[in-house]
Amino acid sequence: MQRWRGLEDIPQDWGRSVVTIGSYDGVHRGHQLIIGRAVERARELGVPAVVVTFDPHPSEVVRPGSHPPLLAPHHRRAELMAELGVDAVLILPFTTEFSKLSPADFVVKVLVDKLHARVVVEGPNFRFGHKAAGNVAFLTELGATYDYEVDVIDLFVSGEAGGGEPFSSTLTRRLVAEGDVEGAAEILGRPHRVEGVVVRGAQRGRELGFPTANVETLPHTAIPADGVYAGWLHAQGEAMPAAISVGTNPQFDGTERTVEAYAIDRVGLDLYGLHVAVDFLAFVRGQAKFDSIDELLVAIADDVKKARELIEAADSGNGLPE
Repeated sequence: MQRWRGLEDIPQDWGRSVVTIGSYDGVHRGHQLIIGRAVERARELGVPAVVVTFDPHPSEVVRPGSHPPLLAPHHRRAELMAELGVDAVLILPFTTEFSKLSPADFVVKVLVDKLHARVVVEGPNFRFGHKAAGNVAFLTELGATYDYEVDVIDLFVSGEAGGGEPFSSTLTRRLVAEGDVEGAAEILGRPHRVEGVVVRGAQRGRELGFPTANVETLPHTAIPADGVYAGWLHAQGEAMPAAISVGTNPQFDGTERTVEAYAIDRVGLDLYGLHVAVDFLAFVRGQAKFDSIDELLVAIADDVKKARELIEAADSGNGLPE
């Protein structure tokens, strides 16, 4: 899959294509419907499928300080889109100047002049251009002039997550923030993932007999609520069952919020400096401060036991992470 950052990266000889545009944070099951439809139309027409997305999130430019927590960094979104059959991802730097493009100018500069769109696939509530003034009706109207078709797909899926609310990135972020990682996984179609580099912490886990990988998460990452979780630690191409702690470590009067993963039953792991990923399978318990270190050790041993059982149950039910 080709990855372009900015319009200038698009090959000069790029031909017709099927395009879909959006932030697509998380590439959740609703997003997958639209992207899947774009790929389907592209295959029918014998042309490439292109996803257009933005960096940073448009809200950060339009309303500074309002950047939402991200469910997936751009490289992860690209991986997920490639799995869906997308041929190219165009990441447009979202600047103040770019935000002022009128809907018509956006269509001409991006869809017509650069991507030569044959079909544009979007959800019914798609908005674009300065002050989000463009909508699906306007996009369709311009299609008659610039020789492209608009295919509107209803991306709304619902299930048990969020009490039956339609699946969305907003709902997923809320569930993650509440610690409902199982609900988030229903929407995403996979466990919620947090990534970053393993850094040296206070090394108390090592002293207690449960050495953890202290993950320095990427900026704006959507991190689950404080507590203990079962999941997997991905490192060096391996998915290791893990007990994961999120929080400030109140037992030792900590103040900095961290994500730490203990690879269950693994000895002698040295992951310092490596980029790793942590998948959250299930919530085990909330963050707590115990009366003694001995009580803490008993609790950790119980956490690991519960995490192991949850992971084994998921594995036996084909709940393996990607």
